[in-house]
Amino acid sequence: MAETAETLLEFPCAFPLKIMGRADDALAGAVLGIVRRHAPDFDGAMETRVSSGGRYLSLSCTIHAVSRAQLDALYGELCAHPAVKVVL
Repeated sequence: MAETAETLLEFPCAFPLKIMGRADDALAGAVLGIVRRHAPDFDGAMETRVSSGGRYLSLSCTIHAVSRAQLDALYGELCAHPAVKVVL
C-alpha cells in the first residue's frame, strides 16, 4: 500500500500566511524575499501590524499556492530565518 500525503487543501489555491517576529526594519524585506523565492508570482502586498508595545511585527499576505511541497519549503525557510518567531 502506497503512502499518500494527507492535506485538506486543493491546489492551486489562495493561501494566507501570517509571519511574526521582532520589530526590525529588515524583517519585512527578508520575508518578502523568501516569499517571492517560493511564490514568484506574489505581488508583494503585505499587511503589517506592530504590537501594542512596539516590540513585535506581524506580516500578513496571501500567495497562490500550487503544491504541498511549495508550502513546506516556504514554511521551512521562513521558520529558519533568525528574525522570524512564528509562522501561521
